[in-house]
Parts: sequence; C-alpha cells; structure tokens
Amino acid sequence: MPLYLTEAEVAGLLTAGEAVPVLEACFARMAAGEIENVPRRRLAAEEGSFAVMFALDRALGFAGVKAYTAVRGRAVFAVLLFELETGELAAVVEADNAGRMRTGAASGVAARHLARGGASTLGVIGCGRQAASQVEAIRAAVPGIERVVAYCRTPERLRSFCATVGAEAAESPADAAAQDIVVTITTSPDPVLRGDWLREGALVCAAGANHPSSRELDDVVLQRASFVCCDSRENARLESGDLIEPVANGVLDWLEVHELQAVVSGELPGRESDADIVVFKSNGLAAWDVAVAAELVRRARERGAGTML
Repeated sequence: MPLYLTEAEVAGLLTAGEAVPVLEACFARMAAGEIENVPRRRLAAEEGSFAVMFALDRALGFAGVKAYTAVRGRAVFAVLLFELETGELAAVVEADNAGRMRTGAASGVAARHLARGGASTLGVIGCGRQAASQVEAIRAAVPGIERVVAYCRTPERLRSFCATVGAEAAESPADAAAQDIVVTITTSPDPVLRGDWLREGALVCAAGANHPSSRELDDVVLQRASFVCCDSRENARLESGDLIEPVANGVLDWLEVHELQAVVSGELPGRESDADIVVFKSNGLAAWDVAVAAELVRRARERGAGTML
C-alpha cells in the first residue's frame, strides 16, 4: 500500500537545511553513474501548463515522476515514488514544499563546495516563495554566514521576507549582489544581476529562471566567471536562458560549462582561488525530487506519519 504525504506532513518531516546532505549524496550518485535523469517536459494548456520530469536512482532503490500544473498563477505539484526492487508504488507526495527544499538544498550544496573560504555574507535577489529555503539551506551548508542582505521590487514583500529569515533590506539589487554568496531566485525574464556588481571571490547561485527565454544573469557575470557549472548540461541546453544566450552570443562555450556533480565527487576543483568568481546555474532535476521524496518516506515510516492508501 502506498503512503500519502500532504504538504503539511512534508513540512513537518524535513527542512531545507536537512535536505542539503540528501542532495549532496544525490550529486555523488549522479557522478558515479547510478542515476538516470530525464529533463522536464512542458505542455501548454488553455489556462497554463502541465510539466513532467522523472528519474531512476539505482543506488537509492527508487524511481519517481514529478508532475505539476501551473494554472492561472497557481502551481500544484506531486511526486509518485516507486520501489525498484518490487515495482510497487511506494508513495504519493504533495511536492510544493519538497520542491522548495530541494531547490534550496541544491544551492546549499553549491555553496558548500564552491564558496570562497571564509564566506560570511549572503545576498538574495528575489523574495518570493522559493527564497526562504535558499537562505535556510545555505546557512546550514556554510555555518560562517553572519549577514544576509535581500532585495526585491515590492517593499511590503521585502519587509516581510527580511523579518521571516532575519535579513537586512537592501536599497538596490547592487547592494544584495555585493556579498560573498549571491542567490538570484526570481521569475524575471530579464537579467536582475549585473556582473559589475559582484565582488571578487563571489559565488553566484542562479536558481530562478528555468526557461530558454528567461535570464537572471547578464553577460558580464559569465565573462567575469572563472568557473561555470550547472546541475545538468542536458537540462541546461534545453532551458537555461542564462547559458543558452551567452553561448549563442559567443560569450561562453558549452565546453566551459561543467556539472556540479563533478565538483562534489572531486573530479574537478571548481574554485581555484579565493578571488575567483564562480557561477552555479540551477534548473532543477527530477533526481533531486526522487532523493527528497525517498528521505521523506523514510522519515514518515520511522515516525508513523502520513496515510496509507
């Protein structure tokens, strides 16, 4: 019998900070060739869209499908998790909270492996639904973070976000960008981060845009970067406007775009000096959804949470 987990139950079982080691292990399994990941596919609907993405994790023993609708400004997410050994449906997980956790945790993994030594400040551009998990996960991954500076265009939302996560309100995006680690987590179709705002040694985690026509980073960010990586080159070629357009414009070459899994596994060093500017472009992988759903199921079984269908 499959287990059903609601959004409220998911929120009570796992935090974005606790998801960082879950995602770190997932990246290591990707590097070892133990995971097959299929990129997101979107279908247009009259009032929105439907998307599906799926992955198989042999070492973890699970396969899963994440599907979601985005209709009239509202998104609804679900993950179906299957046991590989038996082929049985293990769980149905409402996956809005889980998705925020895994996206934040991926930035946390990038920060753990790519931030300069002694990084102590975090800038966040964007204060929407995904932003708080970014802060939580990066704080967990980089315990030396002492200051968070946030910016978004809506003053009321900015004040609320800063009160919730304990951040300082920036007067401009340039103020948020002048930090050791900079996260962009917006829905903007046009760049919100300019490369000339970055300080030496900055790590940029671009986690908002995941459409080929949307960009959060201008070309100067890529021009100044000593190392550029993403979650998956296959995914990036399909939906990373932040990389697709610079490659098309001759600013970047796909041969210069690496995968974070190679850094996590030790195959690549990533950062070579504290002065390097480093970029991690995050689009989101079904493999992460499978890993987080499996951890949620493990915790739910231990604690007797959820409903058996």
